[in-house]
Formats: sequence, C-alpha cells, structure tokens
Amino acid sequence: MVDALGSITFWGFSSALDLQDKDVLTRIRDVSLDDAADDVIQILLIGSGDMRHLLTTIARAWRHRKRKLKFYITEGNLELYVRQLLLLHLLLEPPREMGLQEKTEFFLEIFGNTLIRQQVSDYIVSRSNELLRMVTDVDYLSQRMPAVHLSALKFKERDQMEAILKFLRNPDPRTADIAKFWDNRLRKHLEVRYDSRKGAYDWDYSMKLADRGKGVMNNREYAYWRQTGIAFGLREADYNIQNRTLVSGAIIRKGGERRAERGYWGDIVCSPYLSYGIESEEESFFKKSNGIYTKTSQEVSVYNILSLLHEFTHREKYVMPDPKPAEEKKKEESKLVEITEEEEEEEGEEGAKEEKVEEEKAEAEAESADLMPMENVEIHYLPIGSAPDLQKKSKYKKAFDVVYFSNSMVHHLTPEMSAVFSDQATVICETARYMLELNKDQCQEFVNKVAAMAKNAGCQATSPVDGFKCSTMRFTFQRKGES
Repeated sequence: MVDALGSITFWGFSSALDLQDKDVLTRIRDVSLDDAADDVIQILLIGSGDMRHLLTTIARAWRHRKRKLKFYITEGNLELYVRQLLLLHLLLEPPREMGLQEKTEFFLEIFGNTLIRQQVSDYIVSRSNELLRMVTDVDYLSQRMPAVHLSALKFKERDQMEAILKFLRNPDPRTADIAKFWDNRLRKHLEVRYDSRKGAYDWDYSMKLADRGKGVMNNREYAYWRQTGIAFGLREADYNIQNRTLVSGAIIRKGGERRAERGYWGDIVCSPYLSYGIESEEESFFKKSNGIYTKTSQEVSVYNILSLLHEFTHREKYVMPDPKPAEEKKKEESKLVEITEEEEEEEGEEGAKEEKVEEEKAEAEAESADLMPMENVEIHYLPIGSAPDLQKKSKYKKAFDVVYFSNSMVHHLTPEMSAVFSDQATVICETARYMLELNKDQCQEFVNKVAAMAKNAGCQATSPVDGFKCSTMRFTFQRKGES
C-alpha cells in the first residue's frame, strides 16, 4: 500500500471541508455559532497534505459570524509547505492581474498535473523567486503576506525550503524528468501487470473505486491520470512542461545502502480528484442520462475551485451562468456577417494597439501589485513532524477548537494529545475509504481502531461510521469538569 500511495501526501483522500460549517461544528459540539465566546477559532491540521480545508474555510468565512481564524499546520514534508505557499500566493493574486478562470486553471494544473503548460511553469518560476525572498526575509514576508507565519520553523527547515524554491525556479528540464519518475513508479507498483496496465486501471476503477463512491469520476479520466499523471487537461494546449512542485527527494534503500534519490513519491492510484472533484454544492453536476453522469470530476473540480475563489474575492456565493439553449446557439452560429477588407484591416490595427496598451499596463501594475488581504486569518506553519511535541508546550495547552488528522497521521491521536484540545473541541479523522489497496473489512477495521483511539483520548463519536461510505469520522471532546 505504501508503494502505491507514496511517502508524500500531495493531495488528500477526502473532500474539502468548511471547518466552520454547521455540519462540522454545531451538530457535533451542540454550540451555537453565534455564541459571543467564539471570537477566535484555532484549528490544528495534522497531515492534511493539501490546502483544501484551509482554502474552503477561508473562502466561506463570510457565510458565518465574523471571527478570527487561526490555522496551525504540521506536515511530514517541507515540499508540502512550499506547494501550499505557492497556491496561497496564487489565491491572493489581485483580480486586475489574474482573472478567476485563469486562477482556477493554474491552481488545478499545479495541484494535480505532472505536466503543465508553459505559462503555468513561468508563473511557478516567477513566484518561486518571490517566495524565496519571503522565506529568507521575515520582514518581507510580513509585508507581502502578513497572514502567514513561519517563525515556528527551525532554521534548518527554512534552509531546506530555500533549496526547494531554488529547484522550482530552475526551468532546466535536465535536472528532473517527471514523466520518467511517474513511469518508474508504475512499473514498480504493477510489476508483471505493467504490460496490461490499462486492464489494471479498469479493474481498480470498476472493482475498487466504484464501490466506495467515486462520484462523477469516469473511467476515461481516471485511466488517463493513472497513465500520465495529468488530472486536469482543461485546454486544447500542449502539456509538456514538468510540474516541479511534484518532484522531491527521498531516502531510498538499494542493495543494503540508503541514498537520496529525486523522483515522484506521491499517490499513483487514488487520484487528485478526491479533494475537489467528488462532492459539490451544485446539484446539477450529479444529473444522469441513461444511468451515466453527464459531468466529470474535472468539471466538478473546476466549479469547486472557481466558486471558492469567487467567494474569497467577492464574499458572495458563486452562481453558474445559464447556458444558452441549443436552438439559440444554432441561430447565432448560422448568422453570417459580411466583413469588407478595409474593416478587417482597421480591426487588426485597433486590436494590435489595444493589445500593446494592455501589455504595457499589465507590466506597470505587476511591478507595484499588492496581494489581496486575508482579513482575520492567521496561518502558522509548525516544524515538520511536530504533532507529538505540541502537548509539551504551554502555549498550545487547551488551544485548539478543531483538530484534523489525516489517515496517515491518526496515530498521533493519543491521550497525551488531548492536552492541546480546548475544553470543548471537535476532532475530525480521515478514514481509509479511498485507500484502494484495502478491502471493505480492512476499511472498517481502520475505523474501529481509530474510534478506540479517540475514546482513549476522551473523545465521543457523533454517530456510527461506515468505513466504506464515509470519508471522515467526527468526535466531540469535552474536558472533564467542564460543563
């Protein structure tokens, strides 16, 4: 299982959650979200991998009563911190510099593609230079992204992040070959089945993924991602530049020796669709025709990211534009307009002038562009693997109102860890639902073990959980002696 899932969680294995949502907090804690005592919510994310919960909670904060949100994040790899900072920077790009549709496409390509377009690669290179300065200059970080705090990181970790960013800003393709890295992972995982790998993809989709609730994900897009590592081909364009944010180093044992090796060490069986492409508030995406979903996980992912970016930017719910009826489209397409040669030349000259003016304007604005602010939000990155040490520090005692554990980090849910829970806390644990290497009984056994660990830590389950149907388990924690 470790070989298929890799050692780095580039994306999560459950859908994004709004951690202020009533289904997450009120129903569990039986506390009104309008309670004046909840002026600050402190959230601890342990091993979430990507920024899906962070993004969703921040983007939808306007839906809830105004309060300060403090996020504390700890992961197992520094590459994940760098990816999150890069995507955060993308989120904060001012609208005059980048539209929502372009942001959405850039976000999904960086998030889930091994190969990306040239303009996306150029963006990674340029922003890596800026992030490099932020990581090495605390004053510059507080000036450009005041909501982000790296002060808790060790100096060694900052040095390593600096090295990662220098790697990202180097566009030389000779320093890494992610297509080769992906293929090597496939060969090692499939072994003798490699030559019949298309059948293996179909088997995993039909016999493993479908039973767990694949949503609108179809066989074609899943198989294409399994083969190429490209989850989001959103444009008719060349996806031929390496996404270096998915390349990392790892210590590999070969021939009895341990050595560092660069490669792709993430998931190759579950897919990045699980984070944003399985569930959505827009019910029209789940309509069927002849028993088959009419939409795909790519389309759901695009809508979810676009709607989150829209909510973050405009503080209002995103409403899909009404599609034009087919008859109206045909009428528009059938209309022919005669254009004279003189009109065509005039339009060409005007278009060239407008394009030149827009380019000059964009260059001038880019030099002095300020990032969008994140009001009432703090994001603290903690040292790598620091989860078991938090309870030893007084400033984290009874600190966190919401604590999230990924399925790979749930072993940190111990009685000692409860020291960092607030007197009334919500604990959320990711299940093994989408771990395709596990069968139904093993998924339920995982749930039972986590429930026992939570009980030992003083938590109570809110409801029974089916390990094959539920992506998360939710618990309440109430400190003894507190009413």
